[in-house]
Order: sequence, then C-alpha cells, then structure tokens
Amino acid sequence: MKNLKNSLGLRIIIIGVLSVVLLIPSFMIQDVISDRESRRDSVIGEISQKWGQKQTIVGPVVTIPYKYRLTDSNTSESIISYAHFLPETLTVNGSMAPELRYRGIYEAVLYNSRLSLSGSFSPLTPGSLGIQPEDVMFDKAFVSIGISDMTGIKESIEMTWNEDTYVAEPGIESTDVVSSGITISPIIETGEAYSFSFDLNLNGSTGLLFSPVGEETSVQIESNWSNPSFAGGFLPSQREVDADGFRSEWNVLHLNRNFPQQWKGANKEVASTTFGVDLLLPVDEYQKTMRTAKYAIMFIGLTFLTFFMIELLSVNSIHPVQYLLIGFALLIFYTLLLSISEYVVFGLAYLIASVAIISLITIYSYTVLSDSSKTGVVFGILSLLYGYLYILLQLQDVALLMGSIGLFLVLACVMYLTRNIDWFEIMASSDQPQSAPLIKEDV
Repeated sequence: MKNLKNSLGLRIIIIGVLSVVLLIPSFMIQDVISDRESRRDSVIGEISQKWGQKQTIVGPVVTIPYKYRLTDSNTSESIISYAHFLPETLTVNGSMAPELRYRGIYEAVLYNSRLSLSGSFSPLTPGSLGIQPEDVMFDKAFVSIGISDMTGIKESIEMTWNEDTYVAEPGIESTDVVSSGITISPIIETGEAYSFSFDLNLNGSTGLLFSPVGEETSVQIESNWSNPSFAGGFLPSQREVDADGFRSEWNVLHLNRNFPQQWKGANKEVASTTFGVDLLLPVDEYQKTMRTAKYAIMFIGLTFLTFFMIELLSVNSIHPVQYLLIGFALLIFYTLLLSISEYVVFGLAYLIASVAIISLITIYSYTVLSDSSKTGVVFGILSLLYGYLYILLQLQDVALLMGSIGLFLVLACVMYLTRNIDWFEIMASSDQPQSAPLIKEDV
C-alpha cells in the first residue's frame, strides 16, 4: 500500500484499468436505454394496433383475370392469371387531424385522415400484353385499393365509376400487387376509358404514405401538426411548415418510378415504392440519452485525468477506491438522465441530472483534496464538460467536428501543463514519501 501511495507510475496503471472496467457498466446502461426504448415502441404499437397503424394507400388498380394455358406433350391445362392496369391520372387531396394518446408515461401520435381520390383510366386493352381476346374474363374483372391496415377504416367506401356507384367489399382476390385492401366489381369492357372518385375516412398512426400509381400522380396533404418528416422515395414539390402545421404537395410522373402502367402477374414494386409524411414527436429522449451515453468513456477519462493532474502537480494522493466512486457517480448521471427525461423535457432532465452529479463530485472532492481552489478546478472542469456535451447534442450535424476540436484542446492543455515533468522518475517506484510535485525547473 505504501508503494501504491508513493508511486505515481503504479497509480497510472490502476487508473487506466479502472477506466476500462467502468466501460462495462456504461455498456449495460446503454442496454437499459435500448430496453426502455423498445418498451416505448411496444406500447405505441399496442395503441396503434387498436386505432390503426401507419397507413399506405396503393391504387386504384384494375385487375382482369385471364386464362393461361400450360401444355406439354400429353396434356393441356388452363390456369387463371391476372393482368393489372394502373390509372392515367391520380389526384389525392386530404387532411390529417393528429392527436396524442397516452399510456402510462408513454405517448403515441395518432391521426384521422380525410382523403378524396379521383382520376381516370385509359382504355383497357389486354391484347397489348399478348393476351388472346377469348382468354380474357372481363366479367370477373375488379378494381382494388390497397390499404395496409384495415383496422383504420372508419366509414363505408363508395366509388363512383363513370356514372355508376359501387360499394367496396373487404379483401382482394389477387395479392399480386397488394396484400390487403378493398375491392369493387364494376362493369369493365375492352377499349373503354373510365373515370373514378371515392373518399376515405381513415385512422392511422405515425405516418401516411401513397404509391405513385398514376402516369401523373398529384397528392396534396395538410395538417395542423408542426413537426412533419417527408418520407419515402419522393420529396414534396411544394411545402409549407410553420407553428400552425404543414401543407405539402407532390407531383410524380410514371417515369420517376421503376414499374410500368400495365403488366401480367405479380409486381411487389408497386406497394414498396411510396412517398408521404411521418408525424414526428418533437423530442426523442431515448435517442438523445443514447447519444449522451456514448460519451461515457470521454467523461470518465477526462474526469480521471483532472484528478490525476491534481495529484501530479501537487502533493495530494487519491486512492483508487476514490477514483472508483467518482467513476460510479459519473455513470449514475446517465441513469438519472434516462429516468428523469421520461417525465420532463430532455433539456430540463439534463440540467437536473448534471447539477446533481456535479454537486456530488464537487462535495466529495473537497473532502478528498481539502483544498477549496483545487475543488473549484474540479467543479469548473465538470461544468465545462457537461455544458460542452449539451452543446454537442444540439449541434448534431457538426458534433464530430466540435468533439474533435474539444479533445484537441484538452490534449494541448495536458501537454502544456506536463511539459516539464520527469516521467522517468514518475514511472519508477519509490519508498520515499512524495513531498513535492515532480516537475523539473526551467534553466
């Protein structure tokens, strides 16, 4: 124990080992953050499942069955296949009315959307796909609209098809294009052009997406939600976002996507090519807490470095157990931040947690160092560290640059303060008490 107290070299090794060991609980804390985030997502999923999940609208799509003959040397068999036709024009006008729902400490953003869809189909000609006229089954043709979560449908759906009105039925006979949705069965004849229109009253959560099925697809959406994220493969051609909400407009051509206007058989590209808007919650406290926790090694290292420099430049000796307790205090910051941020806004949670830990370490440092000026140095450096980290969290785009500059300045300060230290003497064990800092005098 005497050698441990008098040999700074041995203490350097112990401090390094403690820093590495403390990384284990820091990784465990990151696992806790991930678990809490997963729990939040699970609760939101349960709420959304009952109300309506993220909605994706695909269509309308005209599907015409036809007979396909399989022949070999001995037999000939007919099977039913499907030809699919997309609209020439598709126009969507709608609004989203969002609301927050709570379960315990968790909140989910839900919405009710009112959508009006209209457009037209060019003359339908299965012959252009190489289908023989006698094989086409026009009497079995149908129009389908893909809706990803049928739970969200709040009213019956009626489609105006040319001059006639048809009531939609649930389910789709063919899943070549979409796996869930509604179907109408109007009269469809070859070479005829058709117009359509219908309204949707649809509940959902998180976001609303559309597939650009028209040769010209135009979508206009407005809402009083002020924090949208425009998602998918196409950005709005026009958008307005302010404190009162947003209004966005998309105009997509068939040349902008990777599927045709008509084809035979399955094509899952139609349902997977989407665009739209997500309704983001203003703050994701788990994401910010996780980003904070990733700086744990920097906080432990710089705090330990501060205390070691005090040892190095003075006659104080700090026991490894005291380093360990200070390290535990630094780690408790992240659990405090995580738990408090679940109840208050992240900025306030960060302030409360950082003030608590800075106060704890500062008071403990005064009892260890018995010197108000050295304790003031510890308080100042910890305040700078936590303040600097908060700035890094706000400057996400330049966080790496600012972090690199900060570490460079810290290293420059350490090199300046230790420029006259005799490191050979420090690394050598000594049985004699250390009575003065090991610094060479300038000649």
